[in-house]
Amino acid sequence: MKLIYCIFIANLMFISSFAQSNSQEISHYLFPQFTQGTVQMKSGIKQKTTLNYNSLTEEMVYEDQGKKLAIADESFNKIDTIFINNKRFIPVANKFLELIHHSKFNLFVEHKCKVTPPGKTTAFGGSSQTSTSIAVPSISYGGMRYELKLPDGFKVHPYIYYWVMKDGISQRFTNLNQLKKIYRSKKDIFDKYVKQHDIKYKNQEDIAQLVEYLESN
Repeated sequence: MKLIYCIFIANLMFISSFAQSNSQEISHYLFPQFTQGTVQMKSGIKQKTTLNYNSLTEEMVYEDQGKKLAIADESFNKIDTIFINNKRFIPVANKFLELIHHSKFNLFVEHKCKVTPPGKTTAFGGSSQTSTSIAVPSISYGGMRYELKLPDGFKVHPYIYYWVMKDGISQRFTNLNQLKKIYRSKKDIFDKYVKQHDIKYKNQEDIAQLVEYLESN
């Protein structure tokens, strides 16, 4: 078992390591702290390790001997599912997407965030995410690909996209209007349901129930 664990960790190693976590660093992670989760490989092997999802770099990060490491690209296709805090993350389109509904269709959430430098403001119009933001490489430090401790005054703005997948076809939507286009043949019942139930784009349960309704009618 120890040998399996060593092989597993070796497969996950990535050359970029991360600074020690603190309250500033954790702000652009999905969960408030690193917590024990389970990585289930396609081979059937399961390994418990401490995990969190970095919404800024869009990578799954784990802790090993006091260091924070991103799961390496060569391990991505070997992973079936990652479980953290009763949530399931599936490798899709070179990212880990959270699976929030599974039936005759799958509904995923893509967790993302932007950072804005001091003195800049962010305006969110519905689900259209617009801001004066900085790219990940611009906050690199000390030769590392990422520096997780943001400079003083920087702010983190999380947002989400959704993916609906059915019959091998995946479609991403970033607001309710885009979802309505996906179900354009059901425009009337879409509008009626959204109005009656006051559907909010950011409410994942709302969106899951809406898509379930559209698929069933």
